[in-house]
Amino acid sequence: MSKEIRFPHAGIVLLVGPSNSGKTTLLNRLIDQGILLRSEIVSSDQFRVLVADTEFIELNKRPKNEQEVLLAEYQLISQKAFEAMANLIETRCGLGKLSVVDATHLWPDDRKKYLDLASRKHVPILALALDMDEKLLYARDEQREQPRGRSRIKQQVRAFKSNLRSLKTEGFSSSYILNEVEVEDTLFGRATNPLLKEVGAGLDFIGDIHGCYSEFLALLEKLGYQSDEEGLYTHPEGRKLVSVGDVLSRGPNSIDCLKFFINHVEKDLAYMVDSNHGWKIARWLDRRKVELAHGDELIAAEFANYEREQGQEAAEELKGKVRSLLLSASSNLVFTSNGVGVVVATHAGIRDHYIGKESKRIRDFCRYGDTEGFEESGKPVRKDWFVNHRSGETIVWGHDPRPQPMIINNTINIDQGVVFGGRLTAYRYPEKQFVAVEAQKDYAEDPESFLQKWKKDRFNPPNIQSFLKGYSVMTEDYGEIKLHADYVKSAIEDISHYTVPLEELLYIPPTMSPAPEPSSLDNYFEHPREAFKYYRNQGITTMVVEKKHMGSRGILLLFKDEETALGYVGSPKLGTIYTRTGRGFFDEELSEKLIKQLNTDLHQGQYFKKNNTDFVLLDAEILPWNLKAKELISSQYAHVSEVSLLDRQKLLEKLELAKVNGWEVDSWIEEYKGKLENAQVFREVFQKYCWDTQGVEGIKIAPFHVLAHQGRSYFDQSHLWHMEQNRELAKLSDLLIETEFKIVTNERTEKEAILWWEEMTENGHEGFVVKPEMFIARNEKGWLVQPAIKVRGRKYLHIIYGMDYLQPENLVRLKQRNVKRKQRHALMEFALGVEGVKRFVSQEPISRIHECVLATLALEAEQVDPRL
Repeated sequence: MSKEIRFPHAGIVLLVGPSNSGKTTLLNRLIDQGILLRSEIVSSDQFRVLVADTEFIELNKRPKNEQEVLLAEYQLISQKAFEAMANLIETRCGLGKLSVVDATHLWPDDRKKYLDLASRKHVPILALALDMDEKLLYARDEQREQPRGRSRIKQQVRAFKSNLRSLKTEGFSSSYILNEVEVEDTLFGRATNPLLKEVGAGLDFIGDIHGCYSEFLALLEKLGYQSDEEGLYTHPEGRKLVSVGDVLSRGPNSIDCLKFFINHVEKDLAYMVDSNHGWKIARWLDRRKVELAHGDELIAAEFANYEREQGQEAAEELKGKVRSLLLSASSNLVFTSNGVGVVVATHAGIRDHYIGKESKRIRDFCRYGDTEGFEESGKPVRKDWFVNHRSGETIVWGHDPRPQPMIINNTINIDQGVVFGGRLTAYRYPEKQFVAVEAQKDYAEDPESFLQKWKKDRFNPPNIQSFLKGYSVMTEDYGEIKLHADYVKSAIEDISHYTVPLEELLYIPPTMSPAPEPSSLDNYFEHPREAFKYYRNQGITTMVVEKKHMGSRGILLLFKDEETALGYVGSPKLGTIYTRTGRGFFDEELSEKLIKQLNTDLHQGQYFKKNNTDFVLLDAEILPWNLKAKELISSQYAHVSEVSLLDRQKLLEKLELAKVNGWEVDSWIEEYKGKLENAQVFREVFQKYCWDTQGVEGIKIAPFHVLAHQGRSYFDQSHLWHMEQNRELAKLSDLLIETEFKIVTNERTEKEAILWWEEMTENGHEGFVVKPEMFIARNEKGWLVQPAIKVRGRKYLHIIYGMDYLQPENLVRLKQRNVKRKQRHALMEFALGVEGVKRFVSQEPISRIHECVLATLALEAEQVDPRL
């Protein structure tokens, strides 16, 4: 029967044998067969030529004094050639390439340097020795262009034979010795990397299960997996499960979890990587001396109970299967798309140069992470390995439980501590979505668990250092949002000096985009038709149209009482009101009066009691405009309007005088009459939004979103629901006013809405906002659509684009605007706002909420045309 030798996918293959043993001939044959690439061959003769232009120096025919010089030269050439070879091979190993080294390698010391290199680079190394008859070597030597000589070959054969026995014990991954017959009969092949798997129809990465089998089954159901007659869970789309390890220990049903993965890994329906608890139990089952603690002792109890119920034979059979499953688990798995590694699964972390490789050091790192000493409690001090991830793959890991999935540097932690009463999380790829189920109870009952620590440390400020180099936020509705370091630093500067306290800064309203296209009408820059067209093209037929108040955006967080606020923001207060830049809306005294009055009004209307809530979070417009824009109005709009009116009036008077004196200036007169009218419109428009206030008197608040109550956000409701809620709020307080709105469902209601817009904007009102029926809307492809589109009136736009913007040449130029970046920012900021509010409602740590707020402010720091 022919012997079969498979070369590794990467690493080092050392050919061993005297000159003329057929090493180069064999390699050429394997190249011709397509088993090896010519670039994978690293030859000592080749490198002697590269470093010194010769592969061999003939000594025998030289005088003795010349021989000594030439021998020294040849030895130096060989030394430098092998040094260059080693450098190249090390580089190739680092890149995950195969290097087949064609040299004699007769002595263990010659081979040891390559063994050390393979160990250092975490790649396999194979030895292939060619043991040929000595007479054959002599015969072949005589056929060479540059014979090595019988004496030299005899020395090589002696060294080869004397050291051949040690080949098996030197530490090679595998080694083979072939004679002349076996070289011809052996079947050579090429192994593929066992750590590479295909993404295929999709993957569902599962966080640390820790024996919480009921939660695991609930998660599978939520992910769409279905059980067949054999008890195998399959997905109708052909997706596969990937466990990031620790399916066992601490929880109540480790054996059920293990049996699940035994069956599903065997049937190629699931994958599982190695982990610290799995490794310990594997050694325990292998009858190694290990101490079962930290929940591992529950495994022994489960197996004892299993043996009592099923018998010793069944228990031993199951133990064997479990041991095999755990010992065969890889330290990391790399999932590929079109041959490119795109996502990596590992348990506790991995360094970039470990990805797709396997060694004892890599396995230890992937099991335990990057640790440095121990805390007083005995827990390891973990270092943040993920901050150095640069290689591009998404790394999905667990081991270190966090309250929510942690996304840093394209690494995703999905251990949410189900066994501690947290959640069991799945990460869906390529969708990049999270799916989770809540734990049924705290199985571990550990008073020092991460969840208990999280609750105690909830109000600790975030670590600013973790944001300074840029960061990502994973949102449920948009996916991953990446923030550039420069804009993050700008946002941190603002928050550090100007905003309300971090504990109260939980939501920044998103920017709002105009329609993707300007109006097709000649005398309009914006018109409702384009907004309605956009939503219809997205498959949305019902829209809510809301009158746009010309004020300033304000966020109101109002508590039932001061004591309640302690649990949410860490200090006693009735509430806070801030702008969309995070700054306090009013001075401290006026803010306190407003909040106190609102609190009194809401209590009198039994708002908190009726809604069974401790707080209400409102997104609103606060009027009049001059409350926040006073300086802008006086220094820019008022000044510009007065100067323009005066200037244009005087020019018109002079033109009319010139006409009286016989000059042909009729066209100029008409032009400046129009410009004077534009200036008058400009003044009327901005003045319409301003009025005097005395303290609280004169201030009006128009809420349009009830974002959240205790334990509940309202992003799943329709905008009609929000309008109705705001109508009820307006009945409770004189400070609150209702927002007019209409529903658009067909051509008739669309025409009515357009007529309404035309009437209100001709009267000087700003315009309206068109929204899809649902707060969060998606098109038929599942993509998020714009949450709102503003349509501003012709008169109002004078103060945005200039008093002469409607002149034909100006309008043509303005209509060439590009709103794509504004649209993208609107979607990202919307998703960040929703995410932040949900985290606040769940009473997550400030750092989790703050990363959403900071991200929105960072996006606002990017350069986008402020007129859009």
